[in-house]
Amino acid sequence: MFERVQFFLLAMAGMVAGGCVVVQQALNATLRSELSSSAFWAAFVSYTAGMLTLFFVLVVTREPWPALSMIAKSSPLSWIGGIFGTVYIVASIMLLPRLGAMTVIALLITGQMLTSVAFDHFGLLGLTQRPIDMYRAAGAVLLILGVLLVRT
Repeated sequence: MFERVQFFLLAMAGMVAGGCVVVQQALNATLRSELSSSAFWAAFVSYTAGMLTLFFVLVVTREPWPALSMIAKSSPLSWIGGIFGTVYIVASIMLLPRLGAMTVIALLITGQMLTSVAFDHFGLLGLTQRPIDMYRAAGAVLLILGVLLVRT
């Protein structure tokens, strides 16, 4: 019983986070139109607000600074995740006014799912290898069909 409740709460948290993505994209698209149609400035403002929010959370929670020895042990590759976030944010800002929120979010989720299938199947970037099976493949196909359905 506890596991089901825990899963439900985690699933709800995931759905709230997903809803936040839609709100963020809509606000960023609005900001773009207010800032001379610059997706890059809108993304910069979005990342700055996010950085300040995280700084506030770090201060409030008194999260300790990472030790220099831990930083030195980390992979240089792991430090470039923000580059992919920038592609995601700028593309979303540019696509949302043209395709609509539902289509853009469906495309983003489909891209995330297809990439996730590959990362899981091959165990990329240190993930546990989880080979694709017919259920995962069917889920990916259904997501692609879902994009086609919401686009019409």
